[in-house]
Amino acid sequence: MPLDRRLTLSAALLAVLAGVVPATAAEAAAAPFSARAAQTAAPAPTPDLEAVTQALKNTTAVGAPGAMVRITGSGAPLTSAVGVQDRTTGAAMDLKGRFRIGSVTKTFSSVVLLQLVDEGKLSLDAPVNQYLPGLLPDDRITVRHLLTHRSGLADYTNAMFEQTVPGFEAVRNKVFTYQELVALSLREPRTTEPGVSYKYSNTNFVVVGMLIEKATGHGVAKEYERRIIKPLKLKNTSYVHPSTEIKGAHLHGYLHPDEAGAPLVDSTEQTVSWAQSAGAMISSAADLNTFMSALLGGKLLAPRMLDAMLTVTPTDATNTRFYGLGLRRYDLSCGTSVYGHTGTVQGFYTYAFATRDGKRSLAAVANTSNKGEANTALGGTLEGAFCGKKAPAAAPSAAPAQRGFALLPALTAAPAEQDLPEHGSR
Repeated sequence: MPLDRRLTLSAALLAVLAGVVPATAAEAAAAPFSARAAQTAAPAPTPDLEAVTQALKNTTAVGAPGAMVRITGSGAPLTSAVGVQDRTTGAAMDLKGRFRIGSVTKTFSSVVLLQLVDEGKLSLDAPVNQYLPGLLPDDRITVRHLLTHRSGLADYTNAMFEQTVPGFEAVRNKVFTYQELVALSLREPRTTEPGVSYKYSNTNFVVVGMLIEKATGHGVAKEYERRIIKPLKLKNTSYVHPSTEIKGAHLHGYLHPDEAGAPLVDSTEQTVSWAQSAGAMISSAADLNTFMSALLGGKLLAPRMLDAMLTVTPTDATNTRFYGLGLRRYDLSCGTSVYGHTGTVQGFYTYAFATRDGKRSLAAVANTSNKGEANTALGGTLEGAFCGKKAPAAAPSAAPAQRGFALLPALTAAPAEQDLPEHGSR
């Protein structure tokens, strides 16, 4: 989704928030080559756990009940957690707890679909209507357009969640068919001609789910299980739609209403039928580390399919962020590129990213949503995790450094990318 707003952050927050380095369109086009070269790059520096923890504290300071992170690739996994996972009991964040991963599900769906392409059951550049006759109003929309968010299909969630809490409560226990969700999209004007420009839409990955089921004859749950969950031994990852329960130890998710000061809504239990293959999976921090490291390490896709997935184009006018096939790329301030996905579902923000070689991975979650400031703050964990400790900056004479971080003048930083419409404070 193009970023059309900038959030002015405090100096202390900026000391640890994720920075991004603008890249040219030509650099984006060269991404597949650069990504392969990165596999032999020098190891990432030791994570700055102090900076990562401060980013988590910043997240709870602006409205998340709790936040936590797990980082692999530098000896034993590094973890940090702040706040609570249950506001009723006061239980602390459980690093082993399950949570809803929202749009990180899109990367799981992409992996399954790209495996099917590699098996010759689908073609990236074939029209979607070749496999699902009459589904879409334009035969020019291809499978690749879905995975890159360049189909022009409107995102039905914009209307569905125009009012955040009432919209959520209307669908919390509802079970949709894929066809019903596509029909909701087709009621809205298309956003672009096929292939012309990037426009994030959950509709694209609803159709991806339909393609997976048509090509295999199985529900997506079985394909996630057979192709990803069992091979990687992801013990805490599941697709339980349309069940509302998160089994075992789990975090409670809390949704911010649009109205300032209104009480948070416990949104833990829901069908997530409004998202399905676009955002209904459940996982844990350790499992997300394993998944992203395996994907970037070449354990889930053939080299040509992984190269296709990593072929990225800019997603905003400033060329600071990129999207491939169901995968985001962020370029950090130290020059490191990380690949993965963000996730938003009512009550949870998730970041799941890894270096190109898969050797360093991060999974971070905050148990809130519709609070863009918290989402942006949680993204601050990326810098500390992948860039390490920064050289201290000289503190302005009027404001001494605090807690080891030099205070900087207020700057303008890009807010977190939105996987769902948000209307609360940013």
